Amino acid sequence: MTTESELELVSLTKRYGETLAVDAIDHKFPAGSYSCLLGPSGCGKSSTLRMIAGHEVVSSGDIVLGRANITDLPPAKRGTAMMFQSYALFPHLSSAENVAFSLKMRGQPKAARLKRAMELLELVDMTQYAGRLPGQLSGGQQQRVALARALITSPAILLLDEPLSALDPFLRLRMRLELKRLQRELGISFIHVTHSQDEALALADGIIVMNGGRIEQAGTPQQVFDAPETEFVARFIGGHNVMKRDGGAIAVRADRIAVTRQGAPGAAQLEAVVRDVEYLGTTVNLALSAGGAGDITATLADSIFFKAPIEIGETVFLSWSPADAHPLAA
Repeated sequence: MTTESELELVSLTKRYGETLAVDAIDHKFPAGSYSCLLGPSGCGKSSTLRMIAGHEVVSSGDIVLGRANITDLPPAKRGTAMMFQSYALFPHLSSAENVAFSLKMRGQPKAARLKRAMELLELVDMTQYAGRLPGQLSGGQQQRVALARALITSPAILLLDEPLSALDPFLRLRMRLELKRLQRELGISFIHVTHSQDEALALADGIIVMNGGRIEQAGTPQQVFDAPETEFVARFIGGHNVMKRDGGAIAVRADRIAVTRQGAPGAAQLEAVVRDVEYLGTTVNLALSAGGAGDITATLADSIFFKAPIEIGETVFLSWSPADAHPLAA
């Protein structure tokens, strides 16, 4: 993979009047990678994506793609393509015509652009719907057409703004696999905005967690999930307990907490009362109240839990390996 599609953000900033939406962020997206910008609403992730696409004017800072500074280029000249959350298909054009539209704007002959459109529809398994209007397609089918349309210009980077949020849960899982397959096959970079932790963990080579216009943490899914650096990341990525210990805060994964009915003499442990039991199929979550340590969740394998089920109201003892306690920055 060449560095021609490596993308670098340098002190990238976006202001809307007095509001600072993106606060001088720096990040390198490796060529040919699948990256997810992850965070809650209003954290700056969509503004960042739209600046990369050229749909928002950069307040200050730079966007560098390969060796070219693309900060001030119009969207069509950047080497990026954007797939919008709403799909934004033309209702009066067929699937094939929608896909071919950007080639039409570039003056390509009709036969050539429709031939290329059919190749892209085949890539997303939609050739049999080439003649249908968007209104005759399901949400998932419309999404595939929008994807083909974004890819027809052969971009170096595909930008996806919450592309799965409008789909039902079953279709969302299927399209997740499709997006990963397409990214692998095409070998281009995908940058995907989402507020779903599961989506980011399942899809990304790199996760960039944003909060308040800044990058809180960036790394592989395993790095971000296993070793959150801040309290915000630990809470937002999920699956962790944040506890105040020895004047600081630590994060311990819920599935790394051992639960026993008998306390072990001399062991580092917490006494807790079971407030709720939630059966999730392969696992069981215990919601626990641990006095000054606060509310804690412990996740047990169903096979372990049902050997000796724990009831609501029971007092139990919690412990974990020191290696599983990650200190958090303020």
